[in-house]
Amino acid sequence: MNEHPADEVPHGPFPGIVPVLEDGRVRLRAMTPADLPFVVDQYTDPESLRWTTVPDARGRDRAVALAAARSFLDHQAAGWAEPRGTRHWAIEVLAGAGREGLPFAGIIDLRPGDKTGQAWETGFSLHPQARGRGAMSAAVRLAAAWAFDHGAPSLYWYAARGNFASWRVAHACGFTQHATLPRFTADRVHGTSDAWVASLLPGQPMTARQPWVVPPVVEADGLRLRPLRDDDTAIAEPHDHPPHHLPARAVPTPETFDDWLLRRRESMSIGRGSNWCIADADSDEPLGEALVFVRDGGLAEGGTAELGYSVRPSARGRGVAAWAARAAADLALRPVGEGGFGLRRLVAETAADNAASNRVLERAGFTPWGREEAADAPDGSVGPAIHWERLA
Repeated sequence: MNEHPADEVPHGPFPGIVPVLEDGRVRLRAMTPADLPFVVDQYTDPESLRWTTVPDARGRDRAVALAAARSFLDHQAAGWAEPRGTRHWAIEVLAGAGREGLPFAGIIDLRPGDKTGQAWETGFSLHPQARGRGAMSAAVRLAAAWAFDHGAPSLYWYAARGNFASWRVAHACGFTQHATLPRFTADRVHGTSDAWVASLLPGQPMTARQPWVVPPVVEADGLRLRPLRDDDTAIAEPHDHPPHHLPARAVPTPETFDDWLLRRRESMSIGRGSNWCIADADSDEPLGEALVFVRDGGLAEGGTAELGYSVRPSARGRGVAAWAARAAADLALRPVGEGGFGLRRLVAETAADNAASNRVLERAGFTPWGREEAADAPDGSVGPAIHWERLA
């Protein structure tokens, strides 16, 4: 480790100065003029334009876009010439083992800190043809290993909040997500955007540190638990829950639905819980939500988690909540080898006067284990609450 500090740049002109890194699956190399048409593809790709700051070449003369790509190539050469400049590589997918090669799959960079001992950063963008092949995860592992060998004390990744494609790469490579930074990164639509931040340290395994939860589908008795979708806006039907029964943010409004859904997906991406849409099995109409979650850490085999649920007022009277609560609990407590989460215990808390929710938990196999007379309610009031549990 640290055999070649970042200040010790190899001598020679670009592109020969750029080290070639490969693992049998991908190769990182200097970008060349032959790559410029592929770079222009990214300048017109909707996903690249949505989540990165590449030039927008839609509707422009291709010669103008190629000139912008050429300027980017010159920028890369300048970065390698500087002692602590940005290090760019082009990514090439190598053919083999039934895998078709790609001469250009995207770009990855490393940005050393301004001074020795400061954190490094990484960024990357994938060509549309390379998506879904695991190429970027392989590239990040190669670049991260090179960074740590050249003095990086840590490697940070940032992305606009909601950029799950980029987070999936960092997640697979062992990065730990720390926080959401408000109004941190440039956004083509809004000017600035909140950003996720994650880090990787030398010596840490470059594999996922926690599961990315994908909610299993459960179907029976005319009802279905399935993953939430962008068009499940019917869940945002106006509700009449007393404020001391349910947290205000637990049930979305039409105005908050997008952020509510994003928070659910964020939670699942860091292994903190599983969120389902409760749907009619015939029409697939969304009727409500069920969730199994932890407030800190992640779902763990042999651990404890909490059960939650809510149903649209117009869907009440069909036993929807009781069915969903039992179905979610059954799956959560089922052994991992049988397709469940392998939890040891599920808990829930209700206001003592929430007779409907208390009946739901009883029908789902939960039993009370305690009662508080002065519990903190979701709306800030204080009142009696019942604690429930169900064991595997």
